[in-house]
Amino acid sequence: MPREVRRRDLLIGGATVVGALLAPTVPAAHHKLEKALAESALVYLTPLHADGRESSCQSEIWFAALEGDVYVVTEASTWRARAIGKGLEGARIWVGDLGNWRRTGGRYRNLPSYTAQASRVDDAERHAVVLESFAGKYVREWRSWGSRFRKGLADGSRVMLRYTN
Repeated sequence: MPREVRRRDLLIGGATVVGALLAPTVPAAHHKLEKALAESALVYLTPLHADGRESSCQSEIWFAALEGDVYVVTEASTWRARAIGKGLEGARIWVGDLGNWRRTGGRYRNLPSYTAQASRVDDAERHAVVLESFAGKYVREWRSWGSRFRKGLADGSRVMLRYTN
């Protein structure tokens, strides 16, 4: 004898089908982003205004990816650093290396991307861990930039920013 189909059965069945259709895309997108973070020398980023609009201040920058977060070291006077102090903690990050953002013709916008929460990192121990990651990633460049980053973080002319997904 056929069983009566209840509304609950339809909802569960529908949710299962939708979940099965979406499930393969989530890991693929996440995997693509992780791969890009592991391989890229640059990220492109921009602070977000309170209403979600992107700032006109965008740039490409060296980064370290640690424990799922992206860290950058930047001059304290940059808009990305000052934006956090003004309460603008959202940011959009594109991962890849196409060179100077202005010369990409907007192509960086086709790179894997995500929205993140920005915060300033003032802990000296965390600075040391992140700077070690920079040293391993940018081996040649670090010979001249490593001391600049360390000195700048110590004297306050540079800040470390953390972007959490």
